[in-house]
Amino acid sequence: MHDDEDNPALGHHLILDIWGKVNNTPFFNMDRAAIIFESAAKEAGATVITANWHHFGEGMGYTGVVVLAESHISVHTWPEKGFAAVDVFMCGNADPTLTMKTLLDFFEAISYKSAVLTRGLK
Repeated sequence: MHDDEDNPALGHHLILDIWGKVNNTPFFNMDRAAIIFESAAKEAGATVITANWHHFGEGMGYTGVVVLAESHISVHTWPEKGFAAVDVFMCGNADPTLTMKTLLDFFEAISYKSAVLTRGLK
C-alpha cells in the first residue's frame, strides 16, 4: 500500500463481502477457516498473536477473529445466504489486500465486493 511520505497512513482496512453457493462447506467449516485465515495473515506479512472462534451449531455459521501484532482479521458467515463478511485491518508493512485471493478461493467466491479504507491520516 502506498502512502504520502509527509502524511503516512497508520493502517489499511479491507472490507470484503463474499458471496458463494448457499450452504456450501466453507461457510460451515470453522476449523478449516481458522487455518486459512492464519495463513492469509502470514501471506500479508502479519504476525499472528492469537485467535478466537465460535460456531453457532449444526447447520449454522461461525464467527472468528485472528488477532495480529498489526491488528486483526475477522469473519462472520451466513451459510443459508452463502455470505461471509470479512474485515482485515493491518498497520505497518502488512498489506491486507494480499489476503484477498486466499480468502476468495477458500469461500469459493461467486462474487464479492471490497473496499480499502486508509486509516489514521491527518
